[in-house]
Amino acid sequence: QVQLLESGGGSVQAGGSLRLSCVVSGYMYTTHCLSWFRQAPGKEREGVAVLNTGDGNTYYADSVKGRFTISRDKTTLYLQMNSLKREDTAMYYCAADIVRWNGYCATILNGPEELINGYWGQGTQVTVSA
Repeated sequence: QVQLLESGGGSVQAGGSLRLSCVVSGYMYTTHCLSWFRQAPGKEREGVAVLNTGDGNTYYADSVKGRFTISRDKTTLYLQMNSLKREDTAMYYCAADIVRWNGYCATILNGPEELINGYWGQGTQVTVSA
């Protein structure tokens, strides 16, 4: 079973930066889609960025392209967030699921309902003020 633990959230002024971390542990011997989602108050959870651990391809929501970067090392998934905007305020979650077919990681970006059997972290809050 995969376990995920996020950290790195906090409060920052608009234009600032934060780096979120997600320690991934457990059974990870197959290639996975590692992803970041976010959920703002009163809104649905949305995909932010996804990384395929097999081919290294990354996918981003249009709203964060050019500002956010997803990356990983052996044990941790990261989300570097630059030029933060007030609309980036949300609870951020990391999630993991095995790569079920070619193109699956890109599909996950459409929303959490696309995850067939994903594992989730508990979330970390990001608040961006004016």
